Amino acid sequence: MKHLILFTAIFGALCTGQQPPAAQTSPAAASGGSDQLLKRIDDVLWFTRMADIADVDKVEFTSSPPARTANPKAPGATNPLIIHAYTFIPKKLDRSKKQPLITFAHQGVHANFDTSDLHVIRELVGQGYSVIACDYRGSTGYGAAFYQDIDYGGREIDDVFNSTQYMLDTHSFLDPKRAGMMGWSHGGFITLMNIMEHPKTYAVAYAGVPVTDLVARMGYEPESYRQLYSAPYHIGKTVREDIEEYRRRSPVNHVKSLETPLLIHANTNDEDVNFLEVEHLIQALRAEGKTFESKIYENVPGGHYFNRTDTRMARESRAEVYRFLAGYLHPSNPEQ
Repeated sequence: MKHLILFTAIFGALCTGQQPPAAQTSPAAASGGSDQLLKRIDDVLWFTRMADIADVDKVEFTSSPPARTANPKAPGATNPLIIHAYTFIPKKLDRSKKQPLITFAHQGVHANFDTSDLHVIRELVGQGYSVIACDYRGSTGYGAAFYQDIDYGGREIDDVFNSTQYMLDTHSFLDPKRAGMMGWSHGGFITLMNIMEHPKTYAVAYAGVPVTDLVARMGYEPESYRQLYSAPYHIGKTVREDIEEYRRRSPVNHVKSLETPLLIHANTNDEDVNFLEVEHLIQALRAEGKTFESKIYENVPGGHYFNRTDTRMARESRAEVYRFLAGYLHPSNPEQ
């Protein structure tokens, strides 16, 4: 009954008070507010389905200003962007001792942190990790303006880094020397960019099926996907028109900066992030003499989502990830 009351309250508020943006210049605008409705419903699920094991909160912090603005002299045009994030702290955590932190980066060019990742967050919290996951600029569920603030491989990296700093600044029991990061797909991309831009911040990282090379990616993805990047509110040019900008936003071109212990997973039958991207990253890391770990799965069922499903193999793969993280972060209840 409590869940029904919460759902009814959210639905009623949105239906009576939420108006779609006047200028429908993006998919977020065209949705007419449905993304925001779904986001608020999903928020309820986070609080209710994690309540038994975690203290859950949704917080706001400020990050870098927008990367682009139509009129930089307009009031507030260059203000820091407000970012929303979810925090999960294990209920049984001993806060009298220093504890580890995981920063989780959600997947998707335009997506958000939703309960499709709930099983992973429950597994992390169960091991004794506090977790923060932000909806960085460009995420869905916050209206067309925030959607169009996207800065793929740019200031979205700031947003996720600043979420880590927010968590360390506001929770004195978290150990800044035991902060790790992880993500799949675009979340893996953000993880790679973060540890390469901030090599002293993270003690360990996991990148699952990560996007690594935007130049190669634009070569095998369809035109509809490429148009996401060449949109005026995004990079604004095709890869042919500005190949160096796409290279600048690709982790494979920053491997010299890697210092953080890193585990990479890939699947040869990945239908989203073609294996050639991860292969290129591994080759570049080896060429630079970097120390890292990787595992390439051969044609495992599930493709891009092979180790995020509920299969036995997926759980075993995630256990490999958790053991790797625990070797550096030392949670109170590590994966055995």
